[in-house]
Amino acid sequence: MQHSLSVIKGRGAQINPANRFHSEHSGNDPNAFCEEDFRVKTKFIKVYPKTIVTRVDSPDVAMNWSINPYQGCEHGCVYCYARNAHNYWGYSAGLDFESKILVKHHAAKLLRKKLASKKWTASPIMVAGNTDCYQPAEQQFKITRQLLEVFRDFSHPVGLITKNDLILRDLDILKELQKHQLVKVAISMNTLNDDIRSFLV
Repeated sequence: MQHSLSVIKGRGAQINPANRFHSEHSGNDPNAFCEEDFRVKTKFIKVYPKTIVTRVDSPDVAMNWSINPYQGCEHGCVYCYARNAHNYWGYSAGLDFESKILVKHHAAKLLRKKLASKKWTASPIMVAGNTDCYQPAEQQFKITRQLLEVFRDFSHPVGLITKNDLILRDLDILKELQKHQLVKVAISMNTLNDDIRSFLV
């Protein structure tokens, strides 16, 4: 049964376009969903990168390094600029971005190795940037918390970007880092209320 105008409840993306790097594509209309698509469940996929700290060359980002404990984001914001990055992992920037979450289970171990290296010069590292480090997956896997523990152990500067109040869970570590002015947090808040918006700006 095909649905061309129905809405997939709980998902930001309502289409699943083909991956632009794949030479072969199925002939399915990305705007037409079958009944199973309306019950899309999030799939967590373990990945094992060799490194976890990535250089950021973008002039509009304040920090030169970043860590993404996850790839993809279950928040599924339709406007998210990180969607296109999911193509590099072999998935679509549409529904796949928010339903196929790549989980870097040994991220903290890789970070500890990086910070312990004699070649590493301390420089602020942004946790997130291509994902939300406090997306729902974090409740289960606690990778962001493990990373914060490493930053605390090394007294290393760190920044966080999130729109999820799960960050409150880690206030104990954040307060320890803040004692030495080692942490910056950016909270994204969406609202249609003009009074709240003017207050936030």
